[in-house]
Amino acid sequence: MDDVIEIKEPRLWVADGWTAKVLKNEDDDGWAVAMIKDGEPEPALIGPWTMGRDKKNPKPLDGNAFSTLVKTASEFVRRHEQQRHAELHQSVTITAASGRVTVNLDITPDEDNPYATLSARDDGGDLLAEVRAAASFKLNRASAERWAANHFEKPA
Repeated sequence: MDDVIEIKEPRLWVADGWTAKVLKNEDDDGWAVAMIKDGEPEPALIGPWTMGRDKKNPKPLDGNAFSTLVKTASEFVRRHEQQRHAELHQSVTITAASGRVTVNLDITPDEDNPYATLSARDDGGDLLAEVRAAASFKLNRASAERWAANHFEKPA
């Protein structure tokens, strides 16, 4: 069984796969809180943090605040992942000579050699064509119709 370490200090909480760190805001006299997901090198979210009663030090972290921060950071990460997925996996359905065709563009964001796979499937889901394309290929209804009209040859 893995030993789960929890830290619950006024400026540092570690629990539930997240770390909350209250930090001095370098831009002004205020405070910020950074939410870091376990295993990630950078914070998923950094936001302002409330001053304490003395108007100098930060309000201490507590269970309710930590739960709210985890929920907010998790939602932010989820939305970012959904946006990234939408950027890398696009789909459009067109009417071609052979009938309705769904054209998919799946981008592989390799650091050295990014590329895309362009594929076409008929209404039954059967693969009609699949070619490698530039990662910069813009999939839209017009480009999909051009590709189908050109017998699914690799786009230039």
